[in-house]
Amino acid sequence: MPRRTATMLASTLMLIALLCAGVFIRVPYSEMSPGPTVNTLGDHDGEPVLQISGRKTYATSGNLNMTTVRVTSADYRMNLVEAVYGWLAHDNKVVPHETLYPDGKTEEESTQENAEEFSQSQESAKVAALKALDIPVQSWVIVSTVVKGSPAEGELHAGDVIKAVDGKAVKEPSDVAELVTKHKPGEDVEFTIVPAKEQAAAEKAQREATKTQKVTITTAASDDGGEKRAIVGISAGTDHTFPFTIDIKLADVGGPSAGMMFALGIYDKLTPGSLTGGTFVAGTGTIDDEGKVGPIGGIEMKTVGARDKGAEYFLTPAENCASAAKDTPEGLTLVKVSTMDDALAALEDIRDGDTADLPKCSAS
Repeated sequence: MPRRTATMLASTLMLIALLCAGVFIRVPYSEMSPGPTVNTLGDHDGEPVLQISGRKTYATSGNLNMTTVRVTSADYRMNLVEAVYGWLAHDNKVVPHETLYPDGKTEEESTQENAEEFSQSQESAKVAALKALDIPVQSWVIVSTVVKGSPAEGELHAGDVIKAVDGKAVKEPSDVAELVTKHKPGEDVEFTIVPAKEQAAAEKAQREATKTQKVTITTAASDDGGEKRAIVGISAGTDHTFPFTIDIKLADVGGPSAGMMFALGIYDKLTPGSLTGGTFVAGTGTIDDEGKVGPIGGIEMKTVGARDKGAEYFLTPAENCASAAKDTPEGLTLVKVSTMDDALAALEDIRDGDTADLPKCSAS
């Protein structure tokens, strides 16, 4: 056999062997890619995404699209060939597996966490939208979760309204931890609550008139590796009562990143005229009850997905701007927003065609 032929044959066999090895070699990486994008002003699976009853609504036009990212599952292990392909592909992103699933989180745990964050984001979106419209919203601090085996187990329950700790009124979830940690481990702390079980058959609006109970719990010491502090084993959250019904119908979506776009969609439906003026606007970002917009993950994938669907403008959390601007899809303008008011002001400029002074994202 001629030397050249033998060399080519050996090289080919080596390449085949490397490819085969690459298929079987598992690497600790996961992949992100553009996911579905849904117009919050439109329908999804045959029904409106935003359903409002008990309050006058108005016709809308254009798009206010929330965006998503697809990720490989927690139990999927990429092979070397897939990882290399993902690194080379423009529309995909390969990241360390622990970035998406820290501390060995399972698929079930991740799904549950995403569902809880999505539910909370919907509540915050409603609150932010109504506050922007000066529509009153009643709020209460509640017990969100009770840690199994903690001092609070059996004493406090998810949904209990926390009125006071040690006789001091509680106005924000953070107040609870602040008041509990004033104690030393082993000391008693007194909660004034409205038990959730007593509210099961009552409307939330009646809570203020419901009799309270006092519950005394002996604190334990924290064991999270940091400085020892007094804990009771609960996490506090916020519950709200709205003056009319707002339902967000969107299944198979998780995480908090659609909050801002839901808030804008609700605002648009409750106000005359069109926020977008018929323009295709997409975006992403968490939102809190006060309308502050927070950063999200996978921004590069979301801008690609939005542009592929036809978006012209993308409302981008300020903290994601630099990353998003490094590889902006052609034809898409990234607009920097930090608050609900920023987003509304940007939409007004887009609607009026006055886009020269839009706060645009830059890579620096």
